[in-house]
This record gives sequence, C-alpha cells and structure tokens, in this order.
Amino acid sequence: MESTVTVGLLVRLEAMPGKEAEVEQFLNAGLPLVQSEPATTAWFGIRLGPSTFGIFDVFPDDAGRQAHLSGQVAAVLKENVGVLFAEPTIEMVDVIAAKLPS
Repeated sequence: MESTVTVGLLVRLEAMPGKEAEVEQFLNAGLPLVQSEPATTAWFGIRLGPSTFGIFDVFPDDAGRQAHLSGQVAAVLKENVGVLFAEPTIEMVDVIAAKLPS
C-alpha cells in the first residue's frame, strides 16, 4: 500500500543571535518526538541560511496536520520563541506531487 500525502507545513525559524547551534540541536531533538506521530508521514529539520532554519513535514490529511500542530513538537516550539528563535512563520501548504519510500 502506497502512502499518500496531501498537506504539509513549512515552518521558518530565525535563530536569535548566537543561538544557531542550539536551534540545530533543537531540530535534532524534535525527530524522536515526531516519530511517535502516526500521521506525520515525513518530517525534515532544515537549514536555509546561516541563521535561518525550518521544518517541513507532510501528512495524509488535514486531521493529521492538526494533530501535529497540537503535539509535543509544537508545544516545545512555542516554549522556545524568544529564547532560541524569533516568532516562527508557519505556512500551511497543499502537496501537489510527492515521491515517498514504499
């Protein structure tokens, strides 16, 4: 059975000055949290520039996306606003095409 994703999130994080290494550690620590979320089909912690980071993740449907937004990673993200990074930019996206492992 092939996994299907229809929606995702693109979260942009701007590290506070001098906190770049800690933001990278924060993203690495998020991976085990999302591994327990059945509707999070794929999750990526990414670096977009010297102090700009992000999270890109995809879900089979909006219910899965909403469950993720109510989950542990979102809670920890909110706790670190103003500490590790500025207020994140969260964009809800529709997935047009995807290649996922089978």
